[in-house]
Amino acid sequence: YGVLVGEVVAPCLLILGVLTRPAALVLAFIMVVAWLMVGLDKTFALDAVGAWAIENLVYFFVGALAIALLGAGRYSLAGQSAWR
Repeated sequence: YGVLVGEVVAPCLLILGVLTRPAALVLAFIMVVAWLMVGLDKTFALDAVGAWAIENLVYFFVGALAIALLGAGRYSLAGQSAWR
């Protein structure tokens, strides 16, 4: 159930702009868990094309962390309500 919430529900909430900061923190936590489970041995490795092997995990983690710190912004569907 944790993966369902972290990889399906949380991104949907981020897209809609509802409960944005908690959803972003859940997504950031899921990326850390994914790194610990899959990418720990690839942390300092390069893939076949020369890119960092865990580049996607880091991009999603940093993006989720930025949204968690900055909030939903002006264009969220929740508007100025407490659900932002």
